[in-house]
Amino acid sequence: MVEVHLERLRKEYEGVTALEDVSLHVDDGEFFTLVGPSGCGKTTTLRAIAGFETPTSGGVRFGDREMTGVPPNERDVGIVFQNYALFPHMTVAENVGYGLRFRDPPGARTDEERIAELLDLVDLAGFGDRDPDELSGGQRQRVALARALAPGPELLLLDEPMSALDARLRKRLRTQVRRIQSDLGITTVYVTHDQEEALAVSDRVAVMHDGRIEQTGEPETVYRNPDSRFVAEFLGENNVFDARVRAVETKGSTVEVGDREFVVPDAGGTVGDRVTFCVRPETLRLDGGENRFEAHVETVEFLGEAFRVHLDWDGRPVTLRAADEPDDDRVRVGFDSSDAHVVETASDGREQVQ
Repeated sequence: MVEVHLERLRKEYEGVTALEDVSLHVDDGEFFTLVGPSGCGKTTTLRAIAGFETPTSGGVRFGDREMTGVPPNERDVGIVFQNYALFPHMTVAENVGYGLRFRDPPGARTDEERIAELLDLVDLAGFGDRDPDELSGGQRQRVALARALAPGPELLLLDEPMSALDARLRKRLRTQVRRIQSDLGITTVYVTHDQEEALAVSDRVAVMHDGRIEQTGEPETVYRNPDSRFVAEFLGENNVFDARVRAVETKGSTVEVGDREFVVPDAGGTVGDRVTFCVRPETLRLDGGENRFEAHVETVEFLGEAFRVHLDWDGRPVTLRAADEPDDDRVRVGFDSSDAHVVETASDGREQVQ
């Protein structure tokens, strides 16, 4: 397997900047995910790793090997695209074995042994003689994965491989993909716009926005401690509040939102500074927490395991998750200071990310 290093990648298309100063490393055997909204640069980054895009500046390395300018067919990379791109005139087995026409299978196996091994790995043993149009969408995607893995590449790239599938199938298939990746120990870079998917399958994630990496880290760390307002609002549901610092004490900062004062972790600023902090819906509590306010219940959604409650607090939208549906249309909501996370402070008009 291999480590991947991107060093200050920049990519322009006719004056439009698609990537700006993108630097990251992917560890050997890691499942690394690029996540972000459409147009953020995640697929361009993946294509630069694959060799389909040449950076305007910056470099790509696999381990200590400089890969910038190396053509795709010389990079030892397996790729699965959003479009499965299976050959309709070939059987499943022939599709899986296509790459073995140009490279011997790993481990001194025959082509037939390697094909059978991979069909078993993706839970499609016995499907080799079928045509692709006889398979479901999830089965076709697993055939595409087996085909990418057949030559034994040192790096696997997955570009929105499940976006065409329904939600239930996506969840089942992402678990299978993660299991296969873990069993093989292959270094994997995964691209998705689905935040839940990114959090569920990854060793680490990089959140991208406007051609830049906003934050990189383990899923739980990025979710609980976002570095910016964008990450806080993009990665899962969040309540974001703009406030003013009223006092700075050892226990944290007292801030004012509207006519209410809350205690949040140290905002790093001084009295009068602007502060942005966030509180996840699952940490807000009905009739609980040291910081409390009253809000009007607008709508309630039943999610099966919980209720999503949409509130209006003096014109500010607030969302909480509760085990039980509120009894009244006016509720008291609270959170502890430890449940709040400061993402930005601004002093004298200059913003600084905490």
